[in-house]
Amino acid sequence: MSKSRLGRGLEALFNEHDIESVESIDQIKEGENVLSLSVKKLRPNPYQPRKVFDDEKLSELSNSIREHGVLQPIIVKKDVKGYIIIAGERRFRATILAGIEEIPAIVREYSDDLMMQYAIIENLQREDLNPIEEAMSYRMVMQKLSLTQEKLAEKLGKSRTYIANMTRILKLPQFVVDSIENGEISVGHAKILAGIKNEERILELAMIIKEKGISVRELEEILDEEKDPKSSPKLKRKAVNPHIKSLESNLHHYFGTKVSLKDTDGKGQIVIDYLSTDDLNRLLDIMGVEL
Repeated sequence: MSKSRLGRGLEALFNEHDIESVESIDQIKEGENVLSLSVKKLRPNPYQPRKVFDDEKLSELSNSIREHGVLQPIIVKKDVKGYIIIAGERRFRATILAGIEEIPAIVREYSDDLMMQYAIIENLQREDLNPIEEAMSYRMVMQKLSLTQEKLAEKLGKSRTYIANMTRILKLPQFVVDSIENGEISVGHAKILAGIKNEERILELAMIIKEKGISVRELEEILDEEKDPKSSPKLKRKAVNPHIKSLESNLHHYFGTKVSLKDTDGKGQIVIDYLSTDDLNRLLDIMGVEL
């Protein structure tokens, strides 16, 4: 990644807080040895804000590793359970995907403080972060480096309003945050929802956005109509039980598949989707059902 991509703001963060650029982290230093470590002994940086990895790009990297091996060693820190990955989690994941049991690595000593800072700064340099990962990175770097929104905005070449709006979406209900992370609700929608105080109304509008695919402008018109009942409504409100939707979201994360609840006066159905026989067997194992 080029220096121009980093921008003066991130370089300033590196200099002020004695952090190496992410480019230099991967470079082998004099006297260092490259070890071959079992992937079973490795685990991701717990401070890593990034949770979603592009499956297609990961598959491409996996194919390359399967053919050529891992060309650039990952950087790790030793701990009581094995090793923590400081830099190179994509290479680690792609290696596992390729069915390879060992990966070249360089072991270094890093404090927990530096581990967090490297994870945050590395992610702030990426262009493919989803909005939630970006917002989490901003929040973490402000907390860890004791920066105000104004100071961070100045260093990153962004407006304070932009930083404020991005971090504010993290306060939305978890169901909405998950929908933003999955690309079902846009940042534009999210910024508007974050300005609504009533949580149930936020969840109702989130469902309208997902089910009807309304634009940001249409969402603004709905809210304008609510402020001024005499104006013509653009869309009819659809009654949505926010507690049911929140429960569906929790069940989705637990089972790893879509779960729908159909509730009528306390009675209803739970519908769990599965994609194949193997997927069904996986769900039965989770529920402890023996065949």
